[in-house]
Amino acid sequence: MLDAPDTNRAPIVAALRAELQSCRLDAFILPRYDAYQAEYVAPHDERLAYVTGFTGSAGLAIVTMETVAIFVDGRYVVQAANQCLEPLFSHHHLFDDPPENWLAATSQPDWRIGFDPMHVPPVLFDRFAGALKQGELIPVENNPVDVIWTDQPQMPRGKVAPFPVQISGQSAQEKISNLAKKIDARGAELMVETQPDNIAWLLNVRGADVAFNPVPQSFAIVDTTGQVLWFVASSKLKQDVTDHLPDAVGICPQEDFLSTLKSRIKPGQNVLFDPDFSPTAVRMAIEQTSAAAIPQGSFLTASKALKNPVEVEGMRACHIEDGIAWVEFCAWLASEVPRRATADTPVTEREAEEAMFNFRQGRPGFLEQSFNSISAAAGNAAMCHYATQDNNSAPIRPEDTYLLDSGGQYDTGTTDATRSFAFGPNRPDGYDRAYTAVFKAFYAIATLRFPPGTQGHHIDAICRRPLWDLGLDYDHGTGHGVGHRLSVHEHPQRIGKPYNPIDLAPGMILSIEPGYYETDRFGIRIENLFEVVQLSNGFMAFSNLTWCPIQTDMLMTEMLTDAERNWVNTYHADLLARLGPRLSPHALTWTTAACERL
Repeated sequence: MLDAPDTNRAPIVAALRAELQSCRLDAFILPRYDAYQAEYVAPHDERLAYVTGFTGSAGLAIVTMETVAIFVDGRYVVQAANQCLEPLFSHHHLFDDPPENWLAATSQPDWRIGFDPMHVPPVLFDRFAGALKQGELIPVENNPVDVIWTDQPQMPRGKVAPFPVQISGQSAQEKISNLAKKIDARGAELMVETQPDNIAWLLNVRGADVAFNPVPQSFAIVDTTGQVLWFVASSKLKQDVTDHLPDAVGICPQEDFLSTLKSRIKPGQNVLFDPDFSPTAVRMAIEQTSAAAIPQGSFLTASKALKNPVEVEGMRACHIEDGIAWVEFCAWLASEVPRRATADTPVTEREAEEAMFNFRQGRPGFLEQSFNSISAAAGNAAMCHYATQDNNSAPIRPEDTYLLDSGGQYDTGTTDATRSFAFGPNRPDGYDRAYTAVFKAFYAIATLRFPPGTQGHHIDAICRRPLWDLGLDYDHGTGHGVGHRLSVHEHPQRIGKPYNPIDLAPGMILSIEPGYYETDRFGIRIENLFEVVQLSNGFMAFSNLTWCPIQTDMLMTEMLTDAERNWVNTYHADLLARLGPRLSPHALTWTTAACERL
């Protein structure tokens, strides 16, 4: 991600407008997506940040000759306002004022509206096409941002490594055979896969093209015979990778993906593509061959979400290591914040973030962070996706509250957790009440028992109820899927308000992370990862993976039920039993005190 971009984007916007004019375009749709429709993108693909200065993980801009309309969701409203300054930019909510509606109201009858078909998924293209009453959507082969971006970083060339079956739990050949059967059962001849994490899971490989996501950028075409054409840069592959792959996998130049797709398809065939997570260029290529483009959520997305016993065991093991890092960090933070404040050299947000990274580095199997940590003191924690910068890292004072959302990639799995901290009795008015409500929300869903067929939107309100009872809420999801040494945000499972017709099933890994945020005052979130397990009566439940003390100083015990108090006590007792023998003396002393019974 680009660090702290210059907010003076006028010269770049002017250059882009000149390029649009040379292409006879009146507007250009600029999403944050890359060709893989990914949440995290390589520096080479940070086109939205280059043009607008906005560095959040979700957003879209529409560039016209009069304005640059920037669209973000509730997580990024403050950030976008700070990074995309008026009057050059106009600001809009991604959902309350959707970009397709804005464009429909702004466009003129003769407008030519450009878009890069590799960076716009079909579901988004269809929204624009359905809303637009005047003007024409024009696919452009040469992205105009790339034309003006003279110092654009090179495309990533991270090395690919085999992912052993001892950790994956299933051979690539078996996965490919199962996929071929599903394609055939759907009545199709081919399936196009453009999600790098799905391909990495299918072929049992991992990569290093994008920070935090250990996957190689690539595309794939799979047929009913089990043949896989893998479009990946050969410079990423060593002999051990090619030896590791099944014989049915053919390596193709990445740049030949669309041309090969067209030549591989026969007229009248049925070809599957994911309308949410593939480029519109894929659907266009299929339709140009007179084949039937069949929208189908990727079979790999669904299969990958159901962790096998070896994957689940790996997740459990890495969470023990991550728990030790968390506890060592908590003990360090609890002593350093007051000590350093007394010495008038307060711990900073960036320093705390780096300390957590250093504690993780000491754990066996740790590879890298699983996302850019959110290390936020006082009012900064009210921004859900706040990030420190080299020139912007606030101090953490004893009178402040603090939030850390952080995770790691390990040999055997992926972690993600959040804890909220206070360092003394002088907390902001209303903090303890809100913190207690957030814990009650966390408890309500962490202990839920639910029947087969339950989906995330069915149970979201159960989590929010303790906050709603106090007139409080949070503007983000309650839980997201997590990959097995893959993306920390994994589809398709999630818990939230929006409709998501995916049954929660044994083997899925999800976060549970309710929160509460008051602008410029504080932010609170408690997050653990859980695996979905099946009970003896056929119902399902969440089984905890994350081991880090939940600070109890801020809990208003009169608001807690006996069951809630007992859960905290049991969780802390289990944590001490699992981690205690492996902690440093200082951390063990701190943890023993932090885990005292309520």
